[in-house]
Order: sequence, then structure tokens, then C-alpha cells
Amino acid sequence: MADTERFLVVHTLKVKGLASADDLAEITGRSDLAPVLDELTAEELVKLRTGRVGGYALTKEGREAHPALVASAVTDEERTGISAAYDAFLPVNVRFKEVCTRWQVRTGPGGDQQPNDHSDEAYDASVVTELVEVHEAAVAALAPAVSVSPRFARYGERFAAALERVRDGDQAAFARPMSHSYHDVWMELHEDLLLTLGRERDAADGH
Repeated sequence: MADTERFLVVHTLKVKGLASADDLAEITGRSDLAPVLDELTAEELVKLRTGRVGGYALTKEGREAHPALVASAVTDEERTGISAAYDAFLPVNVRFKEVCTRWQVRTGPGGDQQPNDHSDEAYDASVVTELVEVHEAAVAALAPAVSVSPRFARYGERFAAALERVRDGDQAAFARPMSHSYHDVWMELHEDLLLTLGRERDAADGH
């Protein structure tokens, strides 16, 4: 089993927490990971959970193996580029959270906050326009990482797919959890950057 494939599966499960085989293919852009999953499962680094919400997850041993896999898979050049992308990502992250809040909550005439029921098409369209601007800023911020580590290009592709769904009227594609929404992909990217760089969340990261 190639070390790259091993890293991809373990790292993606560390980022995602729980993922089906289809999720792994969608996130990594690889459809040939079944043998890797089988071998990692046999080694008891990964387990397949069944039930109402099933999927693959790391075992305790898998989580413990993750830092060494990152250290061997990420070169110094990649770390430099990814670190630059992370620094550029942080201010865009602040803006994205503000846009998500405006999508979910509206300010009423009296200044009171109320859930956005998405009945005002003009208001929603204005927020989607803001999301487009954030999207362009995010893709630009990611450029240093993409130039040294092609796996980060998948985030731009997945952002574009979610954005297209939003523009087509799919409200869930904006920020609904566990629906391959723009927000879902954003949270995965944020976690990926932190895990790859071995950093802890601080005040600059927000939630």
C-alpha cells in the first residue's frame, strides 16, 4: 500500500471523524481506496461502524498513528506553502462566519435578531453574492497550499460544487450540517490546515 494512500485515508478520517467510502472518494477525489480501507481495518487502525449513521472512523491506534503519518507525508516545502495559505485563510474565515450568520439570521426593523426564513429572495441573493466574494478570496488564499500540495485543490473544487448548488436554489448547500454544504467543506478545510500544521485552535481561528 502506498504511503500516500495510507496518509490520505487516515488524515481524511481524522479531519472528518466519520466517513463512508463515498465520502472518502468525494473528499479525496480518489475512487480506488477500498484496498487501503481493508488493510487499515485489518491493522485495526480503522473500523467500520454500522447503524443509523455508519461509516469508517479511526480507532485509538489510528488516531495515535496520525501524527507520524503527517510528519512523513508533508515535506518542509509543503509545510511552508500550507502555512502561508493558513495565514491568508484566517481573515477570510472571519468574513465567512459573518456571511453564514447573515444567511441564518436577519436583523428585523426594530433591530431584533430573527431566523432567516428565506422568504425574501432579494435578501438571500445579496448574501449569496457575498458568498461568491468569499469563495474567490478563499481560492486565492489557498493558492500557496495548492501549489505545493495538490490535495488542497480538492477544496476549491468542492467549494465550487457547493456554490453552484446554492446558486441553483439549494438552501441546504449553504450551511446545513452533514449535507456536503459550503460550510461543511469549510470546516473540513479549517481542520485540515490545523492538523497538517500541527497547530491548536486559538482566538484567531474562532469556532
